[in-house]
Amino acid sequence: MPTYRLTRRTMLRGLGVSMALPWMESLPARAADAPPAPKTPGERGPNEAPVRMAILFSGCGFHNGEWWAKGQGPEMQLGQVLAPLNEFRDRLVFIRGLYNAEALKGNIHSSQTGNLLSGAPLSAGGTIRSGTSVDQVIAQRIGKRTKLPSLVLGCEKANPSVHKNYSMLYSSHISWSSPTTPTPLEVYPALAFDQLFKDGADRGDQSVLDEVLSDAKTVRSRVGKQDQYKLDEYLNSVREVEQRIEQAGKRGELQGWRPTLDKPDRPRPADGYPQDIVEHMRLMSDLLVLAFQTDTTRVCTLKLNNDHGTLRFPHLGVDYMIHHLLSHNDTPDWLKVNQFFLEQLAYIARKLDAIQEGERTALDNSMLMLCSSMLNGHHDATKLPVVLVGGGGGQIQGGQNLDYLDNPNRQMCRLYLSLMSKFGIQLDQFGDATDPLPEV
Repeated sequence: MPTYRLTRRTMLRGLGVSMALPWMESLPARAADAPPAPKTPGERGPNEAPVRMAILFSGCGFHNGEWWAKGQGPEMQLGQVLAPLNEFRDRLVFIRGLYNAEALKGNIHSSQTGNLLSGAPLSAGGTIRSGTSVDQVIAQRIGKRTKLPSLVLGCEKANPSVHKNYSMLYSSHISWSSPTTPTPLEVYPALAFDQLFKDGADRGDQSVLDEVLSDAKTVRSRVGKQDQYKLDEYLNSVREVEQRIEQAGKRGELQGWRPTLDKPDRPRPADGYPQDIVEHMRLMSDLLVLAFQTDTTRVCTLKLNNDHGTLRFPHLGVDYMIHHLLSHNDTPDWLKVNQFFLEQLAYIARKLDAIQEGERTALDNSMLMLCSSMLNGHHDATKLPVVLVGGGGGQIQGGQNLDYLDNPNRQMCRLYLSLMSKFGIQLDQFGDATDPLPEV
């Protein structure tokens, strides 16, 4: 028997469920109802599509002379690296000058990448310790609303070796489920597809009454006979409404927001690891869009390559040198490779923008961030390259060119506090930051 005292404010509670009781004579009167709380940031109405976030990562930075933006709004000028995003200038936020202080301590790829999304100090030597990344903090808070808390994809396999006393796992993973656990990275498109669609329905399809049954039995045993009838009648009416909603859903009549797809609209990718990097990145980009379109998850990271990576790009005529070595010189071939990575972001944005969700598109309801752990291949991590595309459900103003280089508080984690707030997650501190960026 629970120890709480029954009142008319008592709620029937279960896993992820709370249900108010009807008025019953046996229960003491409650105080006057308080006025409804104001709508908090990140809170969505029943007919609004959810906010989603995707973080794309490209290792080794970008062409030093062509990562820039000038001006504001739809007339903003972009450097050649960012040219693939020209069509999205009115929904783009270019950010200059943010950095992670902890990443400057090792000044090598692993020490600059392992804490990119957390700002946490890294352990060197034989131990692995970073910090829970921003994508996983969000997934742990909102992940129960979808089949998958998050989707973590990659286009280059993890490297378990050690470089200058730092594990290369740091340069292979940007998503961390805990300070000691890199989030499992899926590089096989077919297996990523299976994550999204192979399992059965989630627990959310279960009746809410099944969740609160234990509490309901306790209440029933402690109220009078007339109130027992009233409670039974109330629970039966809830069950009836649930069944009617279920039938309406089967007939396509369910009110409120629904994903534009309830099952994949493309076949499962072929087994194995794609040998063609163009096909590989396009498949992973398509899976990201499909995950958002079906509301299978609302949080995704896509690591396009490793920092200190070994990808080659024969389709660009750049097959003579691996990605990492290319990054050390600002050549026309390095620019070609940079633009190829930015084209993946543009492709995802274009696909999401073609999905209409009420008055907005899926891009308007999403936040896409592309970043790297250094500005260029010379390991300059004092000002990280960051670009955002998408409206975050109407919460992010596009067409902004933001420069924090002369700001004494230019922690990268301030941006993460801002992104988390779009989901209604308000933290006093994340990493080395205590307040969000007011412009984002």
